[in-house]
Amino acid sequence: MKPATVRDKTAAREAALAVEPDAAHYRLRLFVTGTTPRSARAMQNLWTICEDNLQGRYDLEVIDIYQYPEHVKAEQIVVTPTLVKQCPLPVRKLIGDLSDRVRVMAGLDITPRQLSDKAPKNEHDT
Repeated sequence: MKPATVRDKTAAREAALAVEPDAAHYRLRLFVTGTTPRSARAMQNLWTICEDNLQGRYDLEVIDIYQYPEHVKAEQIVVTPTLVKQCPLPVRKLIGDLSDRVRVMAGLDITPRQLSDKAPKNEHDT
C-alpha cells in the first residue's frame, strides 16, 4: 500500500473540514504482531471503518511490535491487535481484529454518516 503524502492528507483534511467544520480529527494507532491473518483483518477492518466514516479526518499509524518493541511498554500494550484512539479524548483501547463494526464505532465514538445524515430531525418529521 502506497502511503499518502503530506499534501494528500492536507487536501483531504481541508475538504472534510469544509463539509464538517466542527468534525473531530482522529489520531489512531494500531498495534499488530507481524503479518498474521488476525493483524491483516484488523488493518482491513479498521481501514474500511475509517474510510467509510472519517474520510479525511483521521491519521492511522500501524505499529508492528516485532519491529518497534519499545512502543509496547510506553502504550501498555498487552495483546495484539490493539487499537489506541489518542484523539479526540478520552483515550480508548480496543482489542481484537475489529470485525464487529458496531462495537468498534461505539468504542471510537463514531456516528455512522449514512444513519446520521438520513435521520429525521425530530420525531414528527417523516
